[in-house]
Amino acid sequence: MVLNILNGQAMYDYYKQTDFLKGERMLPFNEAMCYGSTCKDLFSHEFVEIRAKVHHVTAEQYTEHTLKPLEPLVNKEFDQIALWFDEDMFCQINLLTILAWLDSVDYKEAVDIHIVGDRFEPVSCFTVVAEGYLAIYNQVLIEKTMPEAEIQPDILKKGIELYLNYLQDNSELIRYINEHREVPAEELVVALITKFRVYGLGDTQYFEIIKATRWEHR
Repeated sequence: MVLNILNGQAMYDYYKQTDFLKGERMLPFNEAMCYGSTCKDLFSHEFVEIRAKVHHVTAEQYTEHTLKPLEPLVNKEFDQIALWFDEDMFCQINLLTILAWLDSVDYKEAVDIHIVGDRFEPVSCFTVVAEGYLAIYNQVLIEKTMPEAEIQPDILKKGIELYLNYLQDNSELIRYINEHREVPAEELVVALITKFRVYGLGDTQYFEIIKATRWEHR
């Protein structure tokens, strides 16, 4: 049985509504791993506590929203894995997290990665083996360093490069926020979502980034 992991509830709802995967089993990964702290032990109690704080919810709420849909994955109720993610930074860091978990449980089979466009239509496909992705996850999300090892596919490498830079003072994103200090946050969020589609961030992340940036530069 193929287990299809989709980047988020919106894609899940769309694929379910359109029966795009012809009744195959699907589950959403409802996370934004490119924002906030994390830990090495994926989907553990510590992971839940950390990520719940990032999202300003209780551990119970986080478990219900994010971990419960992942139960078929965690319980290994599959013969084959297919991952469906957008090419932006947001989705690629989520993709890295799933690959890292598969590596952590020593999953050795081939994994199909489908990259999708703005309307969730497939635009490219890659096949990888999950070995090595846990080390990449630890270097990128814990140590905040660029791995020396080769990163495949290239679109994931690009997402990692964007992730490691986007909150730096000299990033195009932070510079733009600082250059528009007089613009109301609500208006600026709309502009950021439109202008910086490569990051794939949503209004929740942008409001927090604006707040943090303006607080630092008072």
